[in-house]
Amino acid sequence: MSASLHNKTALVTGAARRVGAAIARRLHQAGASLVLHYNASERDAHALQSELNLQRAKSVILVKADLLEPAGLAEIVKTCVEHFGTLDALVNNASAFYPTPVGAIDERNWDELMGINLKAPLFLCQAAAPHLKKSTGCIVNITDIHAERPLKNYVVYSISKAGLVGLTSSLARELGPEVRVNGVAPGPIAWPEDGSFDEVTRQRVISHTLLKRIGEPDDIARAVYYLIAEAPYVTGQIIAVDGGRSVNL
Repeated sequence: MSASLHNKTALVTGAARRVGAAIARRLHQAGASLVLHYNASERDAHALQSELNLQRAKSVILVKADLLEPAGLAEIVKTCVEHFGTLDALVNNASAFYPTPVGAIDERNWDELMGINLKAPLFLCQAAAPHLKKSTGCIVNITDIHAERPLKNYVVYSISKAGLVGLTSSLARELGPEVRVNGVAPGPIAWPEDGSFDEVTRQRVISHTLLKRIGEPDDIARAVYYLIAEAPYVTGQIIAVDGGRSVNL
């Protein structure tokens, strides 16, 4: 990979582990300086920062923040610009995911899932917009194929990701022509760590993919890299990276 993001700065939320860490590694490999947001995963965040800074000194900084605290969202962007002098890409990757079947939904579920999955991306985009306009930068939102095909028992999660899809297309209109706004919709990439998907459920999900296998976090990272570095005429689009599952449900 050529260093096509040399002298560019990207902010990635939820960057310490799993898909977020894969996105960080791929953008860094392409030459980008990074601001990596994390909340609870402090050990993983510092380990990733050390790993990447060993490859290129002083190229990665960390920002700890609770995305449910709106007052701190603009501070994340401010830290990025103050440290690196520019912001060229915002990747809204951080996400909350757990079931909320009808009859068991409470206000806390709504506030948490909508807050992390939709409200935080909106206000981060708003804070980042002036800087992205200056750099003719871009935004990539990590959505979900279940934004259009809701996952049973995950009512609020599916709603929140549907809202993020709507936010993506709306901001593409609002922020163009200077800023491109796109999304990546993962399918089965990394299983939830809470044990909610047992082996039977996992095999059922895999059977619905056309490629008959689960994907890897780097599959999402590659799509994010494409939208940031290699898609200057693409905006307002959602790329499904799901092994074909969304056309086989």
